[in-house]
Amino acid sequence: MNPEALRADFPILDLMVNGQPLVYLDNAASSQMPQSVIDRLMRYHKSEHANIHRAVHYLSETATREFESAREKVRSFLNARESREIIFTRGTTEAINLTMHGYGRAFLKAGDEIILSALEHHSNIVPWQMLAHEKGVVLKVIPMDDSGELIQEEFYKLFNSNTKLLALTHVSNALGTVNPIKAMISHAHQYGVPVLIDGAQAAPHKALDVQDLDCDFYAFSSHKLCGPTGIGVLYGKAELLERMQPYQGGGDMILSVTFEKTDYNVIPYKFEAGTPAIAAAVGLGAAIDYLQEIGLENIERYEHELLDYATARIKELDRIRIVGTAREKAAVLSFEIEGVHPHDVGTILNDYGIAIRTGHHCAQPVMQRFKVPATARASFAFYNTKAEVDRLMEGIVKVQGIFQ
Repeated sequence: MNPEALRADFPILDLMVNGQPLVYLDNAASSQMPQSVIDRLMRYHKSEHANIHRAVHYLSETATREFESAREKVRSFLNARESREIIFTRGTTEAINLTMHGYGRAFLKAGDEIILSALEHHSNIVPWQMLAHEKGVVLKVIPMDDSGELIQEEFYKLFNSNTKLLALTHVSNALGTVNPIKAMISHAHQYGVPVLIDGAQAAPHKALDVQDLDCDFYAFSSHKLCGPTGIGVLYGKAELLERMQPYQGGGDMILSVTFEKTDYNVIPYKFEAGTPAIAAAVGLGAAIDYLQEIGLENIERYEHELLDYATARIKELDRIRIVGTAREKAAVLSFEIEGVHPHDVGTILNDYGIAIRTGHHCAQPVMQRFKVPATARASFAFYNTKAEVDRLMEGIVKVQGIFQ
């Protein structure tokens, strides 16, 4: 894999910011789109646009075919058994909320327990808190150690006859920690507990196989894997999805409607009320094509090299603390500079054209665990380079010089 050559596929990487070439290191928030995805979106809007599933004319049939083709691409990407196990949502957040509503509200009752982890994004905390407040469900949390790894011995202790769901991130957005989800899923299944995996940070960086993982639900977002915003995916095992209640009511999720009764459509359409983000789904399909052409294994290998290089480089600097030092990490480097607020770090780096993320990263419990209000976070993609890592380190030195 040649990252320098791949950079040519991303027109935004030629941007100048404050007179400096852009160094984009905020990929955990949103990755950039290659020209092939941009072109695919434009082709849809110029020559394929219509509503889907609802007409017999050429454009509707074309749009329907391309929309459902994107669903099949997602199925292949995840190695799901059937395309009907793929539900299009607005993103990971909506996918988790759909699961909370369709599964949690339908099947959990007061006194039932849900296990979360201390690494979760707010999107995999707040919906379950809403359910807890509404139905009296109890939330239990897997603690983490000082490196940012979940303490597996404590995880095992949380299971009992009241445990009804495990909702777990695959990769921490704040620390980059990669959880051993296959083993954790297997343990949960020994107790008959279904498992939801938040894969927002894993899908762009790792080859996925939901059948091998044996997870019951898997959620991810398009905009973190070189696709457009406003579209995401919930994978669910068909037997669970068929039992679940719809998240929203409206057009296309029905078979028949009278004022007395509604018969719901089959899966996945039961969960896709209204006109979906058709163009975005087509764009997601194009992004999957692009990533699979490169190879997720190649992407993961290169990004590990880049993360190792960045970690070694930042350790050469004084008065820097890396926040999150798990043995297995994805391409996230969170850090704090002694005596400098992360927002000041981000502001000054922006002056040099370097884009990082600063804040609590929608993971405030993680910040509380490490006793920091926020961190600076550089997150890498396969189109980043060691030269850009060097630019980041030069920028950090300049930040330190200003505050020394």
